[in-house]
Amino acid sequence: MIYIHRAIEDFILKNAGSFPCITLYGPRQVGKSTTADVLFGNRFKEVNLDGLVDRALANQNPALFLDTYGWPLIIDEVQKATPLLSEIKKKIDSQRKLWREEGKKQELMYVLTGSSRFELVKAVTESLAGRSAMLEMTYLDQSEVASLKEKPFTTDIKELLKREANAQAPKRTRNEIFDDIWGGFMPDVIAGNSDRSVYYPSYIDSYIQKDIQSILRPENEIRFRDFMRIMAFRTAQQVVYSDIGNLIGIDANTAKSWISLLVSSGMAILLEPYLPKISKRIVKAPKFYFLDTGLVADLCGWPSGKMIEFGAMSGAFFETFVVAEIVKNLRNHGIKTEDHLFYYRDIDQKEVDLLYVDRGEIFPMEIKKSPNPSKPTKNWRVLEKYNQLILPGLVIDTTDKITPINAMAYTYPVSLLGL
Repeated sequence: MIYIHRAIEDFILKNAGSFPCITLYGPRQVGKSTTADVLFGNRFKEVNLDGLVDRALANQNPALFLDTYGWPLIIDEVQKATPLLSEIKKKIDSQRKLWREEGKKQELMYVLTGSSRFELVKAVTESLAGRSAMLEMTYLDQSEVASLKEKPFTTDIKELLKREANAQAPKRTRNEIFDDIWGGFMPDVIAGNSDRSVYYPSYIDSYIQKDIQSILRPENEIRFRDFMRIMAFRTAQQVVYSDIGNLIGIDANTAKSWISLLVSSGMAILLEPYLPKISKRIVKAPKFYFLDTGLVADLCGWPSGKMIEFGAMSGAFFETFVVAEIVKNLRNHGIKTEDHLFYYRDIDQKEVDLLYVDRGEIFPMEIKKSPNPSKPTKNWRVLEKYNQLILPGLVIDTTDKITPINAMAYTYPVSLLGL
């Protein structure tokens, strides 16, 4: 099988030198176990708790389980045996004391992986606080697909121009970009290990049956599939929970909790409006985005990239692709998206697609599927009311080079994101 090197590998290794335990979490089948094996498998034992015998032992006698396998150890699907976590804490604390007494350097003892984020993160945070790094893996991004070195997102225009001059990526036409959007960014599909048309329906089945079936009532499984399709058609749109609920016969609170399932499992994000103590006139509903456009295309039934490019959802797909690329890049470098990424819209219908906010500075971005859009920065002046520094921003589109529009904006090729 082909292994696609992941941009997060450097961040994983950095944390491996600082913690006795690493927890890799994220959506199903994005390569957590494979990456752990590539980085540590040559010297770590491995056990997968999908196996019934090992799972039973880990739940019923976690101390014996850890004594049996020793360390260093990779444990896959660890959320299926949460009693292990308190025993791992004891092992780590005991070993740390021994290292201190012997004057030895701390080592990495355990690598944990799990695809059920809403169970795993809470359990690890409670049991292994200060002992385990929590690292989120997600779907492939375009730099990983092209096997190019990924660089962290930056708001520095001079640095972006320098990166463009040194970029090794071939130019991508608009048609090729929409083909990428349709194809999606699942490792098994990109590597050629699975056929796309078979893979995505199976992926949805696995998600429902293995990750959330215990949360859903049996009678709601079909409704949840309908809900996923509805949310696919609403990617890149503001969320109105009551409207979503009315479409499939659930109440607004249930719609909200189901969206929370998609977000907490790493399949989607909610982009919040920027609200730093200002203005009741700002629309407060979040925007919803799936993080894999191939999954959206499958749920919506779009048969090709060309059909998406010229279809009614082309703008939504392109915006979803851009937001997902930036989110994946930030997560690969350990940056919390919820602390930095926002959008702006007020009741006068003035909107800025994306804001990157950091240390009192606002970096605005517009997302346009066509090159050379007219007046793309017309709404940016509304940001001045925040009394924060507004940096020169980007209009991300399908152009082929970075070009100044005015003193406050540059066009930016979507194909350069992450490079």
